Amino acid sequence: MNEKGLSKGMNETQILNELNRLVSSGETVVLATVVETSRSVPRHSGTKMLVLSNSQQLGTIGGGEMEARVIREASACMDDGASRLLNYELVDPMAGDPGVCGGTVTIHLEPYMPTTQILIIGCGHVGKAVAELASWLGYFVIATDDREEIAEGFTGADLLLTGSIESTLEQVSLTNRDHVVAVTRNAELDIQNLPHLLNTDAKSIGVMGSSRRWETTRSSLKSSGISDEELKRVISPIGLDLGAETPQEIALSILSQIIEQDNAGSS
Repeated sequence: MNEKGLSKGMNETQILNELNRLVSSGETVVLATVVETSRSVPRHSGTKMLVLSNSQQLGTIGGGEMEARVIREASACMDDGASRLLNYELVDPMAGDPGVCGGTVTIHLEPYMPTTQILIIGCGHVGKAVAELASWLGYFVIATDDREEIAEGFTGADLLLTGSIESTLEQVSLTNRDHVVAVTRNAELDIQNLPHLLNTDAKSIGVMGSSRRWETTRSSLKSSGISDEELKRVISPIGLDLGAETPQEIALSILSQIIEQDNAGSS
């Protein structure tokens, strides 16, 4: 359904079908459901409405100031990812109530967020270990390598791409919920890739390697005109300091750091 086809007149089945379509396409959306009512209210229990990330709505829970408040609350829902119950009295607008129907209504807001993506650059032993662990943890895993022969037989990725980072980013859109794990074979590749990665909205960009390797990469990128502020987005060496040695241990340190970032401020 295109934007012009979005309608307030959708029934509950149509709304749920549209919810499935939006979530499958990677959209963030909030489902608002009337769960309890008393006395006179504009819509019955079970009535549903979707609120999209641009505050556009599909369906209606009654219109007016109450619906406007729900849309504002839905925006907050998308920011923190938490469900909430809203209680409204539709009695006296002069007292701040969002309506004059005379009843009360309880509305449940439930956010549906796209699965977080992890883009792994480098399909070697560490990349494979990261992919397998990230997949097990429920992330949507994208892996890429510029060498087709290395990518062959790679397991653990939901999407496997070969070629340059430019071609990969033409096929993959990174949002501020997503992470980049660069586990490439040398600093030269990082120097080539990072300017393109810094142009994305990725939440984190981690680069494997020693501190000395990162200083070489950082110096070259600064010489090419990339600012210190941009370079602060890069985490290198990637991963928590667990004394990791094997590919599996390194993968654990990387995913532990990503989980720490995702959970920061959520408690």
